[in-house]
Amino acid sequence: MRRYSRLTLLPLLLAPWLAHAGVQLSVDGVDDPLKLAVTSGVDISQYANRDVTEAQVKRLYNQALDQAKSALEPYGYYEATVQGQLEPVGTDWRVTLHVKPGPPVTVTAVNLKLDETATAIPAIRRAKRSIDNLKGQTLNHGEYDSARDALSGALTANGFLDARLVTHRVEVNRAERTAVIQLAWEAGPRYRFGDVHFEGSQFKPGFLQRYVPFKSGDYFAQDKLLQLQQALNGADYFSVVNVLPDVDDKNNGVVAVKVELVPAKRTIYTGGPFIGTDTGVGVRVGSERRWVNRSGHKWKNELVLAQNLKTLSTLYSVPLPGPNQRSFNYGATYRDSDTDTSHSKTLELVANETRQWHGWVRTIGVHALDGTFTVGQKNGEPDNAPGIEHGRSNLFYPEVSLSRKSGDNPIFVRSGWSLTFAARSTVGGLLSDATFSQVTADAKWITSFWGRNRLILRGTAGATWTNDFSDLPPQLRFFAGGDRSVRGYSYQSIGPKNSYDRVVGGKNLLVGSTEVEHYFTKNWGMAAFVDAGNAFDGTDYRPKIGAGLGVRWLSPVGMIRVDLGTPVHNPDEHGVELHVVIGPDL
Repeated sequence: MRRYSRLTLLPLLLAPWLAHAGVQLSVDGVDDPLKLAVTSGVDISQYANRDVTEAQVKRLYNQALDQAKSALEPYGYYEATVQGQLEPVGTDWRVTLHVKPGPPVTVTAVNLKLDETATAIPAIRRAKRSIDNLKGQTLNHGEYDSARDALSGALTANGFLDARLVTHRVEVNRAERTAVIQLAWEAGPRYRFGDVHFEGSQFKPGFLQRYVPFKSGDYFAQDKLLQLQQALNGADYFSVVNVLPDVDDKNNGVVAVKVELVPAKRTIYTGGPFIGTDTGVGVRVGSERRWVNRSGHKWKNELVLAQNLKTLSTLYSVPLPGPNQRSFNYGATYRDSDTDTSHSKTLELVANETRQWHGWVRTIGVHALDGTFTVGQKNGEPDNAPGIEHGRSNLFYPEVSLSRKSGDNPIFVRSGWSLTFAARSTVGGLLSDATFSQVTADAKWITSFWGRNRLILRGTAGATWTNDFSDLPPQLRFFAGGDRSVRGYSYQSIGPKNSYDRVVGGKNLLVGSTEVEHYFTKNWGMAAFVDAGNAFDGTDYRPKIGAGLGVRWLSPVGMIRVDLGTPVHNPDEHGVELHVVIGPDL
């Protein structure tokens, strides 16, 4: 009998530890962000997936009524009423909170005191205006804290390193439902930059000073320190760049700056296979000397061996750091190109200067080009087939280009654009077999819409004036067709033809493209496109049209585009053309 009694009492003794009920919380009467504030502000919300006893639920429920009211006060609602319901649902509990926020408290006055010298600075004035704009708004403690901290940050960022917030108070009158913000700063002196000291540099004294975007004696500004950090990182000389203002040692109102540097690997090698329908399967290898000497000169070499393209290039750069990020560049490229319509072997020498110019990258230089070429030759044809044009190029011409681009993400652009303009011309017959002038323009625009969709518009135009078109090599003639031109046609297969019906290229070019992409996942999507354009002479513009579908994959090595295109309304061209492109959007 005694044993039976003990077994009967055992479940009762273990009941508190066997409880496994959870809490389902529901809040009505308010929308986000107030609903979210109530949900996160009550302790009972933490028991959705936790064991809880009946006694705990009742205690948490009673606390939740007052906690919900308190959770609304930071949003300006001090007269909220909360009613609730607690009921069991199977092994769980359901808690419903019915919230009436009541009328909010309004900010009726903002009293802000700040030195006039600080207020005169635009960035600080904008931060002050954000606080002033709180007047007339519903009191929101989060917005108030953010605006207050932003003004404190603006003071520090603009050289007021000793600025102190001496008054910070929000006076709430619940009876009148009003609030008054009281703020006051003592800005103190405005500090200036001292000397910049570089530690760990591999360059001669004074070279890195050209990267510094301020002078000793200029007012201290954090954005200038960020510019210095970005410039040194962008120079690609260092693996570590730490820009450290010595704010603890502000002698005579001056802040010295120390820059800690660790040199990067001096020589880097690159290489690997690639595929493109314009070039075919190939391999690319390269080397780059990040700095050749203590003056920061750079040297880059690259070899490309592909089915339709072989190049060997070298480029030597002399950087001149400063506000415009100038550099002088000297290069040579041997190019052996084979397309469906032309074959050329040329050597090109280049000398130019590049710099930042009103937000653009400007390049001014000269080119010397020499080589042989054939135009109009089809695959497998002998060199002496009728209609094939042979030539030799010997040209010297200056060139200027402007380029600019903007994108929200360098790997996958949801909003961005790029523009490139170029002009080149011989100087009469100086060192040239023919005279010519040429202008080109290239534009691309990308925008996202309706979530996982992108619209991509692209356009290219060009015009040439010459006294002897037959002396121009294929790279100075215009063709259409290919991955980045009119898809559905092979690379450079479209253009004016000679009397033997062979494509020989044109003086002018006009190509446009419209593409829509939809992404099913973060990395996979499909595309539909329509391309139109042609190379032409004079005003005889007859655009070829190509359309098709494609697959997009944002791979670890970048965007991979695989397209299938076909000619549209062209009785002479049929079939499907494969196009593969690997690389960034802009």
